[in-house]
Amino acid sequence: MADVSQKSSKASLLLGLVLFVAFETVAFYSLQYLTSGLGETNQMQPENTIVSNWLKTMVFFVLHLALVITAMLVLSNKLPRHHRGQVMGWFYLSLLMSFVLLIPLFG
Repeated sequence: MADVSQKSSKASLLLGLVLFVAFETVAFYSLQYLTSGLGETNQMQPENTIVSNWLKTMVFFVLHLALVITAMLVLSNKLPRHHRGQVMGWFYLSLLMSFVLLIPLFG
């Protein structure tokens, strides 16, 4: 008989959302601290270059991507089968958050 996937309950989705927000918050502040020495704080300089800020952006993006992939691999192995369907949805949302989090990183 074919394996029929069960839909996640609303409580399960709400818990997933809360854990997603907590993960992204901890990841952002941790990576912001790790990359605090990189980049220019004053963007309005007469001879400003984008090289140092580009380095900060790429380091932040690669480290965030590594955290997200690691979390996805761990969760996909540790979660019960009926919750695994959520993992890829949160993974894709987290990839989009990588770009969104660049705004407060330089704000």
